[in-house]
Amino acid sequence: MSTTHPTVARDPADAIFRRIGWRLLPLLTLAYIVNFLDRTNVGFAAITMNKDVGLTPAQFGYGAGTLFVGYCLFELPSNIALYRFGARIWLSRIMVSWGLISMATVFVSGPLSFYGLRFVLGAAEAGFFPGAAFLLAQWFPAEYRARIYAWFLIGIPASSLIGSPISGALLGLNGWFGLAGWQWLYLIEGAPAVILGVVLLIFLTDSPEQARWLSPEQKQLVRRRLDAERKPRERHSLLAGLRDRRVVMLALIQFSYTIGAYGVAIFLPLIIKQQQFDNLTVGLITAAPSLLACVLMVIWAGIVDRSRSKLLHLAAMCFLSGAGLVLAVSTGSFAVAMLGLTAVVVCTNAARAVLWTIPTRFLSGIAAAGGLALINSVGTLGGFVGPSIMGYLRGATGSFNAGLLYLAGFLFLAVLLIGVLKLFMVEE
Repeated sequence: MSTTHPTVARDPADAIFRRIGWRLLPLLTLAYIVNFLDRTNVGFAAITMNKDVGLTPAQFGYGAGTLFVGYCLFELPSNIALYRFGARIWLSRIMVSWGLISMATVFVSGPLSFYGLRFVLGAAEAGFFPGAAFLLAQWFPAEYRARIYAWFLIGIPASSLIGSPISGALLGLNGWFGLAGWQWLYLIEGAPAVILGVVLLIFLTDSPEQARWLSPEQKQLVRRRLDAERKPRERHSLLAGLRDRRVVMLALIQFSYTIGAYGVAIFLPLIIKQQQFDNLTVGLITAAPSLLACVLMVIWAGIVDRSRSKLLHLAAMCFLSGAGLVLAVSTGSFAVAMLGLTAVVVCTNAARAVLWTIPTRFLSGIAAAGGLALINSVGTLGGFVGPSIMGYLRGATGSFNAGLLYLAGFLFLAVLLIGVLKLFMVEE
């Protein structure tokens, strides 16, 4: 007697989208690792730079966050330019310019030059993330996007995992050829962006129709899958995309949790340095939460892709992040505090991967380019508010605790805003 088992037919498109993923994601993820490292390595530079150039905690926090003011102001025009000129050319331009400006940070000599270079760095970086998200949405239908965005956004924790030990070690080059360790940090970590910018220009492809590495049949299959998910109610004009209340709510949600994410990311090396570890050890400890985030955010994205409750998952991540900060403040144990801070790093990274699957479900074309830019530009302003709050309260109270509690409040606010969004979101 024989027993037959039903077989589950595999979607023939899976192999094609897997091939596309291997073609696009390694390069884009590497670029995002470098991007995020050039934003946040200022936290390591501060260990010695602040004393060398005379920055107070408040001035450092304000200057670190000034990057996001420039980013916000230039985000929308940059993404419109990307839509006009194509992702391949524009993302390449962004990387080369930000790499050169990051390297120029070696010339910081006081608060004003620090503010100015951070602002210009933000303006140069503007458009990179929403531009890359827009590019990926041109290749992958909705059922793949949570996993695709998770693999792309893994660049954020990976930048800390890779960059933290390197940054700590580079500070040890203090005095080489007359340069301080923090100057070597900016020079060495800024150069890869310039190189990768040229690589993007050579290897990126803007759309399936332009891909010489796909057969005509494969191109048609990809296009059919993308076209099938478009609905008549989609907003195709730029103005309609910018005015969509769902876009506005997503921007406010990202703003709230980004305050917590960047407030912790920028100041985590300084928080750990309070334990009197050497700089290399600070780098290794800072990298540990990011290692866990790299693993868990991809696992979580797979769960989210199979779930219809994306907003519920997003709310859970923001709530756990806020709870982690409360735990970090309420304990006298460094190990327990690091557990709470690790929860923030893991959950805010997972939240990013979930949030960016939502707008591309109801926006397309120029509306998607503009809507993604608006969400990211408003949301990224949280990168100015978070470090500024931390720097000001650190200087005013002599402790990081008050700042961490303020960050927790914004993460809990994000949970409330997600509840409001759910009231008028027909689909998640």
